[in-house]
Amino acid sequence: MGELTHVDERGVKMVEIGHKDMVFRRAVAKGRIRLKPETIRLILEGKTKKGNVIATAQIAGILAVKKTPELIPLCHPIPLTGVDVSFEFGEDYVEAVCEVRAYYKTGVEMEALTGVTVALLTIWDMVKAVEKDERGQYPNTRIEGIEVAVKEKGEDVP
Repeated sequence: MGELTHVDERGVKMVEIGHKDMVFRRAVAKGRIRLKPETIRLILEGKTKKGNVIATAQIAGILAVKKTPELIPLCHPIPLTGVDVSFEFGEDYVEAVCEVRAYYKTGVEMEALTGVTVALLTIWDMVKAVEKDERGQYPNTRIEGIEVAVKEKGEDVP
């Protein structure tokens, strides 16, 4: 089992990465939001009251990736080279996928996880009016399965 790298005898710290080589980094995170089938239809038909759910969730996910070091205290600011947020639909779910790329000294999996999570939260926010029951609860709505699906580290940058 690996050691905890963000804690030492003096307390919490940001890990030193100055000695590491610049290499290509890629991470893909995914997760799902469960919704009522009627809500899925509204999204696909563009009939939600708050506007274009998918475009808004894409923008929110990309923005979240860029803001990750402000949200997670010990993450390094990373010069990103690309971010893609995409969606697949099932009968009662939307699956979000966030891919993050960079040439840097540390990985981008936290950025991908943050992006996919905020994209899913944005979907929830935009459809909550139709997901609520008569008591204002969300019996069908849930976010699940958020994970790092791919983490890659490439060759040294010349």
